[in-house]
Parts: sequence; structure tokens; C-alpha cells
Amino acid sequence: MIRVLLTVSSPALRAGLRALLSSDGEIKIINDTLDDDSEADVVVTSASHASLLDDGLASSSAATLFLSDDQFKVHELRRFARVWGILPTEASAEELTAAIHALSQGLIVGTAALLFESESEPLSQGPLTDRESEVLGLLAKGLANKQIAVTLGISEHTVKFHVSSIYTKLNVTNRTEAVREGLRGGWIAL
Repeated sequence: MIRVLLTVSSPALRAGLRALLSSDGEIKIINDTLDDDSEADVVVTSASHASLLDDGLASSSAATLFLSDDQFKVHELRRFARVWGILPTEASAEELTAAIHALSQGLIVGTAALLFESESEPLSQGPLTDRESEVLGLLAKGLANKQIAVTLGISEHTVKFHVSSIYTKLNVTNRTEAVREGLRGGWIAL
């Protein structure tokens, strides 16, 4: 069961979200107050609640899903020590429920249009080099070492070297964990 706390500004929006999310059997809406944030797995808030970030959400252990049509910068959202996501206010019920499920699993969720000035804006690399970030991005697309080598114009041996380096730097043991850590860190986007 995923416990969801709604802290949106509009009572109408809160009622609509409650109705949309209640149709998912794995989601339970809990009380609409910040007093219960310690029980929440995911907090859904509107960008107009930005002051709540300083008052309570910033110290909460729950993941936060922002509903906003304003562009956020990834580096601004990274100040949270936990997982976060951002969707437009017109997001469909399927997008909302998928985002809540992803956030409850520790993934970062968002649309490129809201997170980046342009889709070509580079993501932060975290501990990885430029080439390792490229390799991790191609790993996330499911490419095999040989396909990555062809795509990047490097040898398969060099790809294996980069993959090994990624594993070491991210403290993981396989591709799935590497991609998960890349997503959690906001270093790659799907």
C-alpha cells in the first residue's frame, strides 16, 4: 500500500486528485494535513505550496510529487535528500498513478519540458565522467556493449572498461542497479 498525502492549494484540485487516485487499489489517501507527513510515502503538492518546502516537506522522509506548469530546475529540486518528481497540472490519471508508483520505488519522475530549459540541456553527471554518463544513458536504453560501442564509435573493450568504472563509482554490481542509481541521482532521464 502506498500512502499518499495531498497538500495542494485548491480544495477542488484536492477532491479531484482524491477521486483519481482512489481508483488505484494500491494507493491510500491519508489525511490532508502536514502533521501526517511522517506516515506518507508520497506527498503530492502544488508549486504554489513552495513555502511548505521550507516549513515541513524539506525535512520529511516522504517522496514529493510537484504539480506545476512552471519550469523547475533540477538543481533546485536536488536540495531534497529524498526522491522527488514533477508533472504538469493537466497530467492524466495514468501519469499521476505511474508517477506515484515510481516515486514509492525511489525513482525521480518528471517531464523534460518542466525540468530542463531545453531537452538538450545537459544533466548533472554526478560522480561520472562525460563518457561514462553517455554509456550510462545508453545502458538505460537497454543497449548491449557491442551496440554502445558502435553508437559511440569506440571499442567494445572500452565500453566494458566504462561500465566497470560506472559500477565502481555508483557502488553497484549490475546494469539494472546502475540505471536505478542514475535515475535516483537525476543523472539520466528515460
